[in-house]
Amino acid sequence: MKTVKITGILFLLAFISLNGADEALIEDLEQNLMAPCCWSGTVADHGHSEMESSIREMVSQGLTRQQVLDKFVAKYGEKILAIPKAEGFNLTAWIMPAVVFVLGVFIMILYFTNRPAKVALTQQKQNIRHSDQIEQELMEMD
Repeated sequence: MKTVKITGILFLLAFISLNGADEALIEDLEQNLMAPCCWSGTVADHGHSEMESSIREMVSQGLTRQQVLDKFVAKYGEKILAIPKAEGFNLTAWIMPAVVFVLGVFIMILYFTNRPAKVALTQQKQNIRHSDQIEQELMEMD
């Protein structure tokens, strides 16, 4: 019973000792790390309590943002990072959206500058047999 009280008091003191800057750092780390249980969202979104407590513990020990990130990368690999580093193959995740956008604009420009003229449609109307008769019957129906 005595150890439970002491543990509770220590946890409370550790929680109180975290100032606003530490809370902001913890929030930032939770948003930049993926939850390793299912890899479907960040720690902040998923609520992975094990990771949250380890992040709090590391920040309370005085580790910087980069040191905490490095520890998790060493343990889980780069897939733990919610935002990939812009180097190597990961650079494609940063470049491809711009490339696809430029390619799309280029295709649209080509389409609108080279599309067939509307004259071809009027020529098709003239080639329809009995078009005058069809038009006359349609007028009579109205």
